[in-house]
Amino acid sequence: MKKWQSITRSAVLILLSSMTMTLTAQDVMPIKLPAPRTEGGRPLMQVLQDRQSVRSFKPDTLSLQLLSDLCWAAFGINRPESGGRTAPSARNRQEIDVYVALQKGLFLYEAQTHQLNLITDQDLRSHTGTQPFVGEAPLNLVYVADLVKMGDGPEETKIPWANADAGFISANVYLFCASEGLGTVVRGMVDREKLAPLMQLRPDQRIILAQTVGYPKE
Repeated sequence: MKKWQSITRSAVLILLSSMTMTLTAQDVMPIKLPAPRTEGGRPLMQVLQDRQSVRSFKPDTLSLQLLSDLCWAAFGINRPESGGRTAPSARNRQEIDVYVALQKGLFLYEAQTHQLNLITDQDLRSHTGTQPFVGEAPLNLVYVADLVKMGDGPEETKIPWANADAGFISANVYLFCASEGLGTVVRGMVDREKLAPLMQLRPDQRIILAQTVGYPKE
């Protein structure tokens, strides 16, 4: 009887361990974002008045709805019939991919389905920049240019356009954050050689900029 109880307890422990592993895996599966709230917000001129860079953040996480709204504002689809986006891009190549670094992992924003696809369950926030606050903030965006999407031509002619296109996206994020009471700062200080393999990037992808988002410390 004691032997049977021991076997039963072992089986239960294995089952519980399996369930825990399953739940952990589910936590970092693709995140289907709720529909973005495209109405409301503060008047544009007020948002421009309040736009600023912030480099001190609370660790508080953003709600799923706020994350949805942020991703859509950054580079979501605002004209479904044509696939047009909230930020322009040279020759409409839409070559900038928006990666979202959260505590639970690194995700790639897919505008067509409005979801976050898991790249790795590693917490890469502190690797997205060289300043200490990047690892403390709840969210870091990394803007990556896919040079393949830009067609033929030398890389030196593509990068200036990619730089501009990433700048348009980061400006959207600045305005959204000013409207929603969030803090943000766009950053060029990124160890690209170290970060690229952690993000599992291809050789024809280039890290352009990163941007930190969170609630500012008072």
